[in-house]
Amino acid sequence: MTSFLVGSIALATVFLFGCVGEIITEKAGHLNLGIPGIMCIGTAGGCYAVSFYMAALPDPTKASWLLLVLLSILFAALFASALGGIYAVLTVTLRCNQNITGLAVTIFGNGFAQFFMDTCVLKSDADRANFEIAGKIISKNLPFADALGDFGRIFLSHGILVYLSIAIAILAAWFLKRTRAGLHLRAVGENPATADAAGINVTAYKYGAILIGSGIAGLGGFFYIMDYIKGSWENAATIEALGWLSVALVIFTLWKPTLSILGSFVFAALYMMAYYIDGTSTVKELLKLIPYVMTVIVLIITSIKGSKNNQAPASLGLSYFREER
Repeated sequence: MTSFLVGSIALATVFLFGCVGEIITEKAGHLNLGIPGIMCIGTAGGCYAVSFYMAALPDPTKASWLLLVLLSILFAALFASALGGIYAVLTVTLRCNQNITGLAVTIFGNGFAQFFMDTCVLKSDADRANFEIAGKIISKNLPFADALGDFGRIFLSHGILVYLSIAIAILAAWFLKRTRAGLHLRAVGENPATADAAGINVTAYKYGAILIGSGIAGLGGFFYIMDYIKGSWENAATIEALGWLSVALVIFTLWKPTLSILGSFVFAALYMMAYYIDGTSTVKELLKLIPYVMTVIVLIITSIKGSKNNQAPASLGLSYFREER
């Protein structure tokens, strides 16, 4: 049970980064189905920073934990935001269909990340060895975790990115509910024409939400590679699947960042359950579908109840034409 909980919390971090990033984007009225591809690009950016830094050291085993973490987070967020910026130009400025654009971003992000990693990052066995070393450094747990028994192993035996994801979720909830900028962002997502008439710069808020949301989501993919599977690129194709679950989690958590902390753990526990029970491969694959089924059930229930607090932003998925104001 302890191993199951530890693994679930770690996997939940991937979902939490992706979910919070998508919530911020959707609060601006943009349904970004490109989140899976953006998470892949974020992974490539963070891994590039790791590779560049580790290769520059005479002894990679003596790499600075702080510098390695900061550089990788910065580059993961920058790469993810860059692809998010392309999505923003297409959907905000050029007013392209958000669904089609998002799917195109996912396809491009997944393919480009694989190409970039194969040609620019993992060029030799030494690079792969450095990745494994970096993975162990980044995922290093808190120093006093081992002394606290099972409690320490469950809650304190994780890398810094796990706690960063929770902090970002809490900060996003505070921003959306307690700040003027957060109120403006929600107004843009609900009714951009009214927000525009009130003097709010709709375009700036949409761009800001998409870029910041993409940067946060990109950290989820990087965490999966460098922390969850300790620097191995062989299972990178899983990032896209986890990205789709992150998008589904937004609905499951009713567009609330704080609720996404619990929701991400539930999704991760259900996903991990397939590896901890005895059964045929068919049964295990069916168990992985439970999060999607739960999302559909939540969507149906919230639609029937009709509470505005539990609904998506009113203008979600709709392009804003100022001339129609």
